[in-house]
Amino acid sequence: MVSKKKSDAETKSSANDAELLHSMLLQRRFEERVAEAYALGKIGGFCHLYIGQEAVSTGTLSMLRADDYIITTYRDHGQALARGISSRSVMAELFGRQDGCSRGKGGSMHLFDQNTNFLGGHGIVGGHVPLATGVGFAIKYRGGDQVIVCFMGESVVNTGAFHEALNMAALWKLPCVFIIENNRYGMGTSLERASAIHDIYERGAAYNMARQQCDGQDIFAVRQAVGEAVERARKEQQPTLLEVRTYRFMGHSMSDAVSGTYRTKAELEEYMKRDPISLLRAKMEKDGTLNEEQLQKMDADIKAVVQDAWDFADASPELPLEALYEDVYVDTTT
Repeated sequence: MVSKKKSDAETKSSANDAELLHSMLLQRRFEERVAEAYALGKIGGFCHLYIGQEAVSTGTLSMLRADDYIITTYRDHGQALARGISSRSVMAELFGRQDGCSRGKGGSMHLFDQNTNFLGGHGIVGGHVPLATGVGFAIKYRGGDQVIVCFMGESVVNTGAFHEALNMAALWKLPCVFIIENNRYGMGTSLERASAIHDIYERGAAYNMARQQCDGQDIFAVRQAVGEAVERARKEQQPTLLEVRTYRFMGHSMSDAVSGTYRTKAELEEYMKRDPISLLRAKMEKDGTLNEEQLQKMDADIKAVVQDAWDFADASPELPLEALYEDVYVDTTT
């Protein structure tokens, strides 16, 4: 069920290509500084970088409306930035400061922003997939035409919550787009050692659900596949399961090495030849819509934005001790 249509994104203006490149490059430079901040002890706890997967976040979120919903896993920094949450707000959250998008209480794995319908960052593997189905039900119940996009890693497909949630989404015909970011490793375990089938988008067949696989390093392939799924959800109230094949260039989290013991340096180097940023840059250079001077200026501007986010987060105050008891219960009387 892989689409053979030419991506409509190929016909978009060069300005749009520049926006896509800017989004991906912002995520890359932001995550590089996050790694630095973590090494300096400014960020604590678990921290999972998105480097290498930027075409998935940018390609997906560029196809959504402002009133659509997003829910995701703990590898959420890039998606938050692509959705439009400010780099200041995200960095302050990582620093555990009160100007963060979750007031410094969520940290790396639990970014949340009501203003952009960004419903988290969730640390429990697969635990957020039923929540996505619930959001889809709420949209349909209210008679809306929004969609809910649910990002997950490939290891999620072996959890019970995944199957229960997809079954209900298909049974009730809900506007859900389930996106598997298949970066080949669940922590240090390869897909081949964990799944009986390797084309995991085919799991959607069990629920008679539309399903597709696409190249996650090609931003236009992502946009094409997601665009079709979003249209299906919005107009037909039908869910889709997408397997987006990508690769993380860093370790599972900041606690393991870049390559670890579960993959070889040669494998990493081979995948890095298809860096999504480099692929888009090459296309734009071939099209004559980007030159080295323009790229250098964009990169310098982005680095300044990220430095500003660092400075802002560093200056943001920590929450007072009393805040420990806030946001624990919901006041239902108002």
